Amino acid sequence: MVRWERPTLRSTPLILPPTFYERDTVTVAKDLLGCLLAHQEVAKTTMGWIVEVEAYLRGDPAAHSFRGRTKRNSVMFGPPGHAYLYLIYGLHTCINVVTRPEGTGEAVLIRALEPAVGIELMEERRGTDDPLALASGPGKLTQALGITMDLNGTSLSGDRLQVLSPATLPDRRPEGAAGEIVQTTRVGITKAADRPLRFYLRGSRYVSRR
Repeated sequence: MVRWERPTLRSTPLILPPTFYERDTVTVAKDLLGCLLAHQEVAKTTMGWIVEVEAYLRGDPAAHSFRGRTKRNSVMFGPPGHAYLYLIYGLHTCINVVTRPEGTGEAVLIRALEPAVGIELMEERRGTDDPLALASGPGKLTQALGITMDLNGTSLSGDRLQVLSPATLPDRRPEGAAGEIVQTTRVGITKAADRPLRFYLRGSRYVSRR
């Protein structure tokens, strides 16, 4: 069983700027690993290190943008550095980071987090005290952080949702942060399933699957 330690939090979180997301989507996906996804609520903060992601590209049959802009996927074509949220099976919210210049239609799905801040609240929301089960999947992590569809289109450099530099927690790093990034095929899709666009930190026990 993992023993949680309360990390030291910088008084001013180091929020990644919008220009971070304007770059090549695969590059952004790799660079997101080890960063922190944070949800700032009234008197509550939940936060976890990003340990697993998937890239979805223009012309990618598995991407929601493949057939063009719709009401559902319009955020994916919007400004980079915003959260594109959608439901799977009508139940589970998934969070994606919009990348590339506006109008491109590319994004990075955040698949798993290693919990860092607000652990007790995550356990309450998830109904488990197993640390490896709190955020080891795209639907699990949004439930743990309290991320719901009303945050669709929210800036990730704003007051509610944020992606933070690892230096925000200067005394701790996620498992596998000093090691290799594993590149492999994406999970749970049937179209373009052979494309190696999933990335995770080797050595992390918090990924959705190895």
